[in-house]
Amino acid sequence: MRGRNAFTLIELLVVIAVIAVLMAILMPALNRAREQGKRTVCMSNLKQLMLAWVLYSDDHDQRIVNSCTVSGTGGHPSSEPCWLYFYNEPLEQTRIDGVKRGSLFPYVNDLKLYKCPTGIRGEVNTYGIVDAMNGEMTYQDVPKSVYTFRKTQIDRPGERFVFVDEGRTTTQSWTVPYAQERWWDPPPVRHGNGSNWGFADSHVEYWKWRDSRTTQLGRREGNFNDLVTATGNEDLYRVQKAAWGKLGYEPSPSDP
Repeated sequence: MRGRNAFTLIELLVVIAVIAVLMAILMPALNRAREQGKRTVCMSNLKQLMLAWVLYSDDHDQRIVNSCTVSGTGGHPSSEPCWLYFYNEPLEQTRIDGVKRGSLFPYVNDLKLYKCPTGIRGEVNTYGIVDAMNGEMTYQDVPKSVYTFRKTQIDRPGERFVFVDEGRTTTQSWTVPYAQERWWDPPPVRHGNGSNWGFADSHVEYWKWRDSRTTQLGRREGNFNDLVTATGNEDLYRVQKAAWGKLGYEPSPSDP
């Protein structure tokens, strides 16, 4: 009898089935590891931007940079330079030039540091600064005395946001209300069910959302208007306190 030199169909199907099972087991772990790597790179980017933000204030008598991205917006004089400049047009080079014109570019001049690894192709900047830090100042519910204009105003820098991985560039800073129990800009859902934040003392943290309504709003799932009003949402309270230093209202009582 001649020896067999090929697999039978049954043997091939068994091998394929085993490989499929192994892939099903390994792929979630590989995806988590890949996401963890991207999150770490993003946190490193924010760390560099935070150091640039601190150095800028040190060089400007503790005055912090304008957080808007278009001259003369958000209650700022047109003569006040922005941290970067946003151009809402498809030409990528124009948007790159806007980053290079920004006040922080002399301190962090590597374009790769302005974009999270999870950003899509063609994006130039995915990070924003919260409006409490010398940002948008035309919202009626926020007294000017609550805004931060100088680094020396920050009593607990380790508890106050500056940068957020917002995922896009807009004309204003990233906005969360001070005296309203609601979201304004959608909460960013950039890494799993949360996002990275840079704090005024230059450290960076990943915050995972705890309320399912927060991730629904960030992903635009369900009725947008219903989710914006966030009574009893601990994520909202946590973000507002980190942005403004305190709540400008009495939160609704928690459900029994």
